[in-house]
Amino acid sequence: MDLVRLLCAIFLPPLGVFLQVGLGKDFWINILLTLLGYIPGIVHAVWVIARK
Repeated sequence: MDLVRLLCAIFLPPLGVFLQVGLGKDFWINILLTLLGYIPGIVHAVWVIARK
């Protein structure tokens, strides 16, 4: 399942975070980072998935 989350984190970062933590603050932070720049959204999503 982590492989699926990581693939989602690369292609759709908010989806990868949503699958890991749901609609928490990390999800909204990732939405904001993805809107500001795609790469920060990917980095944050991978970090959220890797730490849990």
